[in-house]
Amino acid sequence: MLPAWLEAELESVPEIEVFSTADELVEGLRALAERHPGVTSLRRVGTSGLGDPLLCLTIGNASQNALVFGLPHPNEPIGGLSALHLARRLCEDAELRDRLGHRWHVIACIDPDGLRLNEGWLKGPLTREHYARNFYRPAGDEQIEWTFPLDYKTAYFDDVLPETAALMRLIDQLRPTLMCSLHNTELGGVYYYLSRPEPGLHGVLQEIPSRLGLSLDRGEPESPSIAQYADGIFKMPDIETIYDYYVEHGDPLPESFGGNSSHSYARPYGTLTLLSELPYWDDARVSDASPSATSYADALREQAAGFRDLVGWMEEILAATDADLSSGSAFVRASRFFARIMAPSPDSMEKRAAEPESQRPATVAELASLQDSVHMFRLRYAGMLLRALDAEVGIGNATPAIRTARTRLAAQYDAWVAEDKAAGSAEPIPIRSLVATQYAALIATAEYLRR
Repeated sequence: MLPAWLEAELESVPEIEVFSTADELVEGLRALAERHPGVTSLRRVGTSGLGDPLLCLTIGNASQNALVFGLPHPNEPIGGLSALHLARRLCEDAELRDRLGHRWHVIACIDPDGLRLNEGWLKGPLTREHYARNFYRPAGDEQIEWTFPLDYKTAYFDDVLPETAALMRLIDQLRPTLMCSLHNTELGGVYYYLSRPEPGLHGVLQEIPSRLGLSLDRGEPESPSIAQYADGIFKMPDIETIYDYYVEHGDPLPESFGGNSSHSYARPYGTLTLLSELPYWDDARVSDASPSATSYADALREQAAGFRDLVGWMEEILAATDADLSSGSAFVRASRFFARIMAPSPDSMEKRAAEPESQRPATVAELASLQDSVHMFRLRYAGMLLRALDAEVGIGNATPAIRTARTRLAAQYDAWVAEDKAAGSAEPIPIRSLVATQYAALIATAEYLRR
């Protein structure tokens, strides 16, 4: 059973019909600052790449600091709503502020530029197709979460984004006891990342999703390099661990790792970092740990074939249009990045399939995770490449090569959308349940640290 105070906080989250835009999130922070001048202060902590002010609302006066920021990836807007609800409850309830025991610093949207390129799907309908056709995720060296400084063996990065620099300054100023980078995934169940194991916290984190009718994800971790603390709770990934995994398994090192994560930057201060990953769509299979009729090795080989097909399509379309594409297009930069970063994946998957430990039956959850990764990446990244070609046509750069490539990719994309629909296992989750889950995990962690 969840403690009574946490149950009550779950009920504090109102019904929510749609996601908020960048402007709406900023307006939400401004409104709270105006209504609660006695317990809040609002300040500018940085500037986005395109010139938007980055605002941080500080609440309370406790001695220890908690830093919360939404939209570290701009296709993940659940966190913006969670950040606003957290700020609202802290402003309204002195007893809650005392219970959680931190001075809170809340940034509802750290990437307004990227969120604006996702606004085509934020107001619905929340279908996989509508989401994917309006999807944007930046290239790796333009992602705020993965552009913190890195200097590890042969991996080096110092091309820090202005938004990342704003977070670095805050982390150095605050030395936060708790930091929450608010993320979400797409389909499956709820899972968490912690920067260190906290066994006394694991149980409540695992219980929160079921209280709201969501599945705890027992499927594949996002990377085989990621360690697991408990069901649905993983060790926070960092480039050092990923680098060492490549070396240990004899895989070729990527040309560039990009930068490190926010948790890595905060690590010297002893910060506990929590990431809550929540899906837009639920799939009951992801919590089923029973064996399937498919071997884990065969599931990996099927995944590898799907990724090889996707990468082949993206590389072919990009090669056919390369001379004509606009160099300043965020969609083009991102498409080139993801085509390159996914290219080695099929070989790594097939290599894992050949290992003796992969000859066992895959669990139902593992099989669902591996199969959906193919659907998800097809719809995400081929969809973004299609947006890149549409944008070229939209600005009048409709060369024969671009028009031909767009026609070919659009037909293949329609086929992939149809395959995803035929799989038929995705059920949309009420936004209120997603926000309540993320909010509850965040405040449960803060209360645990205070105790």
